[in-house]
Amino acid sequence: MFDLDGVVYVGDAAIDGVAGRIDRLRETGTHVAFVTNNASRTPDKVAEKLAKVGVTATAEDVVTSAQAAARVLAEEHGEGSRILLLGGEGLRVALVEAGLEPVEDPEGAVAVVSGYGPDVRWRDIMRVSTLVRDGLPYVASNTDMTIPTPYGLAPGHGVLVKTISGFAGVEPTVAGKPEKPLMEETVRRVGGDRPLMVGDRLDTDIEGAHAIDVPSLLVLTGVSWLEDLAAATPELRPTYISPTLEGLFEPHPVPRRTDGGEVELGGWTAAVDDGRLAVSGTGRDADWWRVVATACWLHLDASGTPVDLGDTTPPGPDHRLGAE
Repeated sequence: MFDLDGVVYVGDAAIDGVAGRIDRLRETGTHVAFVTNNASRTPDKVAEKLAKVGVTATAEDVVTSAQAAARVLAEEHGEGSRILLLGGEGLRVALVEAGLEPVEDPEGAVAVVSGYGPDVRWRDIMRVSTLVRDGLPYVASNTDMTIPTPYGLAPGHGVLVKTISGFAGVEPTVAGKPEKPLMEETVRRVGGDRPLMVGDRLDTDIEGAHAIDVPSLLVLTGVSWLEDLAAATPELRPTYISPTLEGLFEPHPVPRRTDGGEVELGGWTAAVDDGRLAVSGTGRDADWWRVVATACWLHLDASGTPVDLGDTTPPGPDHRLGAE
């Protein structure tokens, strides 16, 4: 299960090497799903974008938070229910496909659903906020606070959700990662055994994998970076770490803790001294990340505070698009 933004592409550019690696994966007979919290595009449009960046995909390979939100609403309110829509085309199409009636007039609506939409108007946000405050059930496609763009991180749909819920004093039902509906919808639609979630965000992709108790692979081509990884509590920790998707085809050895409390793997040694992380040695970049993450988590669990990373610089290239 691949997240899209930050894993497969950023903006209109593919992340280097992704298309070939996904083709290699398919050649093994592995099912491939593209899972996105972005509710603005339909699966058809997502598949078209994937094709433009060189990744083979059909609409059936794509599962969106809009589809998960539509299933949540259909199961709660029944076919034919009128749902007030605050979002884009992807969310509207998902509602229709689920047998629901998306409406812009709140008259007769049994719930409201929101998703990212670049043309959402402030007056509509005000109206929805008031209706939610007054008791209209609220389903949010996702709560991502940021979204990666070619010009850096930008505000995500979570900013809108926070605005509505903060004003209304009501927590929404969330369909997207890290909550269960989108993850379960993906497994339901795509099938296969032993799913693996591949993502770039600890607070959505990795936490979402924990929510349905499946393993996860964090790639370092998107949002989450060293500081996030070092401060990750257990529900945010990936099963595997790799700088790129090449990690899908490599062994993932487990770091070893020495009697002196140091962490070793593949020529690297990491230790925390007086709260500061120190790393020495040489080896593969992927093993450096595994050693550092393990040392940081051991310290965090024992002390309750993240390590000081002031002297720490990751080896090798920064694989995030737009990185210096």
